Amino acid sequence: MKEITEILRAYTEAKSAGKKTALATVVKVEGSSYRQPGARMLVTEDGMLTGAISGGCLEGDALRKALLSINQKQNKLVTYNTSSEDDAEVGLQLGCNGIVHILFEYIDEEAPNNPIQLLEQLESERKEAVIVTVFSLKRNASQIGTTLFFRKDSPVLNHHNEALNLISDVKEVLKTKTSTIKKLQEESDDEALIEYIKPSILLVIAGAGNDIQPVVKMAAILGWKITIGDGRATHATAKRFPKANQISVVKPEQFLENIIIDEQTYFVLMTHNYKYDLAVLKALLQTNCHYIGILGPKSKFNRMQDDLLAEGITINEEQLSRIHSPVGLDIGAETSEEIALSIISEIKAVASSREGTSLKYKLGKIHDEIHNGE
Repeated sequence: MKEITEILRAYTEAKSAGKKTALATVVKVEGSSYRQPGARMLVTEDGMLTGAISGGCLEGDALRKALLSINQKQNKLVTYNTSSEDDAEVGLQLGCNGIVHILFEYIDEEAPNNPIQLLEQLESERKEAVIVTVFSLKRNASQIGTTLFFRKDSPVLNHHNEALNLISDVKEVLKTKTSTIKKLQEESDDEALIEYIKPSILLVIAGAGNDIQPVVKMAAILGWKITIGDGRATHATAKRFPKANQISVVKPEQFLENIIIDEQTYFVLMTHNYKYDLAVLKALLQTNCHYIGILGPKSKFNRMQDDLLAEGITINEEQLSRIHSPVGLDIGAETSEEIALSIISEIKAVASSREGTSLKYKLGKIHDEIHNGE
């Protein structure tokens, strides 16, 4: 979502300046690639790039292809064969050992439900959604492009009726939360990237001490939404946390009042005030929040359990699985910045259903593959 948000912001600026634009989207990958299907980049007619479709090796040539799309006002699909040793097709030494198919879409501002307008729907509500991008690998084929937006209990938005044939597949992607690539129709050359997109992580932090500052900075770099709550008016200020989206001076009993908890909400308790953290934890145990990180040694959490038990509150096994105490990955963190890195890394690992172990020991590919459907 961070990349999409930045693209939307760049498009708004380009439109205000009267600049024409094109959207480049990785729609299919065969073999290895730095970016996976769904990676996007906005290109303006004066050569400004926002987002990324590779680690930097394709952007130069992609800029030229995007400008051609803008000048001709047509969608185009370009294939980069990075597995070729001489990379004769694009004249680049890439070495990624894969084939990357990238769709370039001219953005017609007057066209209803154009690609940018469909992407804008992702920011209208904090809910998961599906975007469908139709393309063809056939040479000189007409490219439909980003054509459909779907969100549960919302109207379907599209600009090409053929994409409506995929609605059952779209609903399945939303259910399984797994993107896929399918044929548009049984005997068609057109394929569709049916992409599951979840909202940004919402990181809610109890605490506003100095050690929170690097946590906020790192979370902001990743494009996460950040909410801070603390009982000290001297600490919970916008001046101290300019990257936070919401800052509140709040008592622990009211900490959750203005927070909507969903699957992308993560809590970290690090006020350095035992009673404050305990009160917030007590409130969180009554919610379905699936991640609660608690700063401090394991003895602190053991004490919390004893104090809650004295109140007749027992933390069950299911709740224990959601509590991470001490919070963070074991990376030998000592300084506040290193501790922040440890916390952010653990949250990212949990959000991606990963263990946070070294890639050195991973069997198979680094990235989850988007498979072709039947």
